[in-house]
Amino acid sequence: MQHHAYSRLGSLGGAASAAAPSPPSSPRRAWGRKASAKGAATSTSRAAAGAGAGAGRARRAARAVLAALLRRQAVFLFAPLLYVAAMLLYMGSVSLDGVPRIISRPAPGSMYRSPQLYARLRADMDADNATDALATVWRHAYKGGVWQPCIRNNTYGLPEPNGYIYVEANGGLNQQRTSICNAVAVAGFLNATLIIPNFHYHSIWRDPSKFSDIYDADHFVQHLKNDVRVVDKVPEFIMERFNHNMSNVFNFKIKAWSSIEYYRDVVLPKLIEERLIRISPFANRLSFDAPPAVQRLRCLANFEALKFSKPITALSDTLISRMRAKSTENHGKYVAVHLRFEEDMVAFSCCVFDGGDEEKKELDVARERGWRGKFTRPGRVIRPGAIRMNGKCPLTPLEVGLMLRGMGFSNNTSIYLASGKIYKAEKNMAPLLEMFPLLQTKETLASDEELAPFKNFSSRMAAIDYSVCVHSEVFVTTQGGNFPQFLLGHRRYLYGGHSKTIKPDKRRLAILFDSPRIGWKSLRRQLLNMRSHSDSKGIQMKRANESIYSFPCPDCMCRSNKSEHSKPIQAR
Repeated sequence: MQHHAYSRLGSLGGAASAAAPSPPSSPRRAWGRKASAKGAATSTSRAAAGAGAGAGRARRAARAVLAALLRRQAVFLFAPLLYVAAMLLYMGSVSLDGVPRIISRPAPGSMYRSPQLYARLRADMDADNATDALATVWRHAYKGGVWQPCIRNNTYGLPEPNGYIYVEANGGLNQQRTSICNAVAVAGFLNATLIIPNFHYHSIWRDPSKFSDIYDADHFVQHLKNDVRVVDKVPEFIMERFNHNMSNVFNFKIKAWSSIEYYRDVVLPKLIEERLIRISPFANRLSFDAPPAVQRLRCLANFEALKFSKPITALSDTLISRMRAKSTENHGKYVAVHLRFEEDMVAFSCCVFDGGDEEKKELDVARERGWRGKFTRPGRVIRPGAIRMNGKCPLTPLEVGLMLRGMGFSNNTSIYLASGKIYKAEKNMAPLLEMFPLLQTKETLASDEELAPFKNFSSRMAAIDYSVCVHSEVFVTTQGGNFPQFLLGHRRYLYGGHSKTIKPDKRRLAILFDSPRIGWKSLRRQLLNMRSHSDSKGIQMKRANESIYSFPCPDCMCRSNKSEHSKPIQAR
């Protein structure tokens, strides 16, 4: 009933609306419609009927397509693939002969092309052999007045000590040397008795040597007796408190480059309380920036108290004499080169040389063996070209020879090569020996019997190299590290404030050795400028936060006795 009522109401409403009069039309349009109504009525009705039918068919077709797509939504997933396929078909039909090609060239200094340069310039180099660089290499003198490294001995007696300090020196020869000197400085500042440092065995250096195997322990103790008490072991009555077990002793884990004030404020109270403390590890645990009294103790330990053991000193003196005998044409003067081109150094650098796929496989294995996972972890990007451009690649023996010949050293110059086992020595050493046939190493200067006691001990072998390099007329460093940094300072200390060291600009060398068009004269001119720059840098004085081991400062040492920090802290 209700449905029928709504139907009747709808039909009544429709009839009422049809019967209602429409609003009057505009008088402005009425006359036009009246004039054309009769003639156009018939044609208009026909056109409207045709247009309406066509539009209706188009709308119905569009609705049908849209409905099909909506029912099959997966079609939309294939639309991008259809588009890409169409583009590929189109590009395949277009000729690319007219499109310009973009040629990518390596950045200058990013490629190892030194062998090609050597082959191209060798004839000119051999013809230019009249210079005598050893006679003219050093022209600058120390500008700080008369060089007087005044490490004064203490004139006052040592008070009762506050306790004993035991340190473990880790790392290689010169990292251990840093630990020893810093331990002397800390012990002297805290008025503690220093136990002769223990050398921590490391899996990389694999050297079980003790302090007395490398250094003269008696000389060390005797030379420091007025400044720091040094004993070879902890007294029994102290060890009884710890059940004669050093692992029971309180061990400080000190942050790297801690200030001397930290030792005074934090370490000293525990030292007084326990009477014995242990600091392990101890490498680089004292800031370079320290009061003059602390710097004086560092220098006293490094330049005076630390003397190599008698067996090392005896063999070193023998090798120095033999080098001078082989340098008679240059009045006994020779050049010492510290070359870091061992397999581990080459692998760690991640640089690419001229060995191709075989070299890559060998160095990949060496990296994984020495630093498991370090170079292959996700996200690590290695760019050998950028490493070379930044001067981080170790110089090859060939590059060292090119550099020295360009700096004016003739092929009759005696060269002492301080190095470990050179990577692929037979191949890589050949061009250096062609350029400097008088080249020597500890292995060629000493007999097998003379080297036998040191052969399997890396630190003792490094100590021999260190001694021969200290007494050379010219020292050449080719890579960073503790070895050249200590030598720089030791040579400054011995030679009137001048390090007499060539430290090349390796970024500049990378560009020069990668230059396909450079001639010998141009290369030689730029390398002579580099040598001159090393001469001027050799007399550089110490700046803030620089190592006292590389820049011994006589003024700091002279002032130290007047410093408020000069007297040790007395026991409470």
